[in-house]
Amino acid sequence: MLHISAHVTIPDSEIEIHAMRAQGAGGQHVNKVSSAVHLRFDVGASSLPPFFKEELSKLRDSRISGEGVITIKAQQFRSQEQNREDALERLRALIQSVAIPRKKRRPTKPTRSSQHKRLESKKRQSRLKTLRQSIE
Repeated sequence: MLHISAHVTIPDSEIEIHAMRAQGAGGQHVNKVSSAVHLRFDVGASSLPPFFKEELSKLRDSRISGEGVITIKAQQFRSQEQNREDALERLRALIQSVAIPRKKRRPTKPTRSSQHKRLESKKRQSRLKTLRQSIE
């Protein structure tokens, strides 16, 4: 059972975890031990509340496929158990990040003095360039 918040949990049956061999350089046991973990979580078929499903589908994240499947690969640690915990923690963090409401952007205008300064600098630059031109 993965606890997201006080009211939201994900049962273990909805999370697929497969062990595989880690990539990269290794030692003597690198080709014998399956220490990396591949986690798959189908958002659409899960028991998450509709709010979480909608927000996760809006999220532009490379870990979320077009079908709404979250894929996380953990291979940072040497032990499979630590990689499993790392993958679950990253899934929890991804889902919790969606629960925080985003601040609405309030459009602002540039101040009158900043507009004036910008136009003056443009005029100054224009004058400088006209003086650089050759006289014919």
